[in-house]
Amino acid sequence: MATPLMNLIKRLLKSSVGRKYLMAISGGCLVLFVTGHMIGNLQIFLGRETINTYAQFLQSNKEVLWLVRFSLLALVGIHLWSASALTVENRAARPLGYSGNPAPTAASYASRTMLMSGIIIATFIVYHLLHYTAQVPAINFTGQDFRLLHEPLRDGTERHDVFAMMVLGFRNPYVSVFYLLGVGLLCLHLSHGIRAMFQSLGFKNWQWGLLIDRAAPVMAWVLFLGYASIPLAVLLGLVGKEVVR
Repeated sequence: MATPLMNLIKRLLKSSVGRKYLMAISGGCLVLFVTGHMIGNLQIFLGRETINTYAQFLQSNKEVLWLVRFSLLALVGIHLWSASALTVENRAARPLGYSGNPAPTAASYASRTMLMSGIIIATFIVYHLLHYTAQVPAINFTGQDFRLLHEPLRDGTERHDVFAMMVLGFRNPYVSVFYLLGVGLLCLHLSHGIRAMFQSLGFKNWQWGLLIDRAAPVMAWVLFLGYASIPLAVLLGLVGKEVVR
């Protein structure tokens, strides 16, 4: 027997308005995660002690950590599915001109490439998770197993040396360039996606529309510069010079 909640979910999945809400809400949650993740990663500039203490805190709450990871994967899946469904629906409803080609519409490059950039970003996320979360040795291109990097502590114990892992990982120019491209595409995606999110949720009105249009690319640039600063600092030798291969 269908419950009211199940009926609501079915209506959301079947209607274009419902799919827009799902895409906007899942996108908003992912933006919050991307922002928080950047703030956490930027602690590398505060030194080995700070970033390793932060990582140790996360690893000590494995139940919460895995719940967050599975939730993020679910959000990415929902976001990609709703975006794909809406793209197919919009193409089917798009008017055709006399030549049989779709009528041209004014749109930014970011908005025209949302689906493609989303798929590429999903691929980048998978690599990033395998690289720094699962720490698969075959894809870090350093010849080292990141799982074996440990920092000795004063009490005689040790913990995972995330500082050394990040430095060694980003010292590889190919990895850093791929990372910069992935983050660049992500932020290009966000420059339009943030505006679309507020519009889908009904917040982009005559009072807030101009502010949202101006704030979205600024936020995208802040995120890009924040994420890009880490591999660039490592490549330039500004961070982690003391880490030996």
